[in-house]
Amino acid sequence: MQPIIAVSDLTKTYATGFQALKGINLEIRKGEIFALLGPNGAGKTTLINIICGIVTPSGGTVRIDGHDILTDYRAAKSLIGLVPQELTHDMFETVWATVSLSRGLWGKWEDPAHLEKVLRDLSLWDRKDSKLMTLSGGMKRRVLIAKALSHQPTVLFLDEPTAGVDVELRKDMWQVVRSLRDSGVTIILTTHYIHEAEDMADRIGVINKGEIILVEDKKELMHKLGKKLLTLQLHQSLDAIPAALEGHHLALANGGSELIYTYDTQGPRTGITRLLTDLASAGISFKDLETSQSSLEDIFVDLVRQKK
Repeated sequence: MQPIIAVSDLTKTYATGFQALKGINLEIRKGEIFALLGPNGAGKTTLINIICGIVTPSGGTVRIDGHDILTDYRAAKSLIGLVPQELTHDMFETVWATVSLSRGLWGKWEDPAHLEKVLRDLSLWDRKDSKLMTLSGGMKRRVLIAKALSHQPTVLFLDEPTAGVDVELRKDMWQVVRSLRDSGVTIILTTHYIHEAEDMADRIGVINKGEIILVEDKKELMHKLGKKLLTLQLHQSLDAIPAALEGHHLALANGGSELIYTYDTQGPRTGITRLLTDLASAGISFKDLETSQSSLEDIFVDLVRQKK
């Protein structure tokens, strides 16, 4: 199946000489939610702005559903909706006028029913006649999403969409995103809330210093790179890990009252049985234990640290 977005050997070097992107190759599948993660300055926004036709690349190609963003600009751009980080509105316009104008800018016929559905889905219908200057920051951000959806794009970019949005509205927003995905819209998401990517995304891409360092199905990524932690709560605190236990690569936590053991669930053995035997031999007893899985945030931090 042809990818909805195909990025090949994409580079961007600014006039200052700063190379923001270094030979990016990336394919986005139709109808998926793709989360693009990376630290500040990694190149996320530059990449999105190039794909959306806002910034001109220095080299390489980008195709949206087969349309080149440079040579077939109008066709490519009409397929895209963008929700930027910045709140950019005419503060004296009403919500309805703003969203209607956005649809009209794409040469689309008036479709009040579609705009009403968008505003209702985003809990904005009751404020359709309100001027933007009267809205909260969270509502203004939802208006940005409504504008991006006004011309019925098949690809939607969400660049930090929930920044400044309260938890309850954030949940509503993600429900809208899931509904869009279910209707066939491809979603590309950047976020600093890594738990959102873990909850929402089908695939994860990690960018650092202008390079894509990993693209993986979320479940496969968690399966391959996620580790489990075994936490033992000790009866008596330790000042240091006994020499007899050094081979287990344990860590002390919580003032020496906990031992942390990290293991790979995919390995032939977890080593837990041997650890418990060695603990007993060393005269160390514990009152409780629990296991926890590495989060996507743990994996992300490790990946970025390895690439420094």
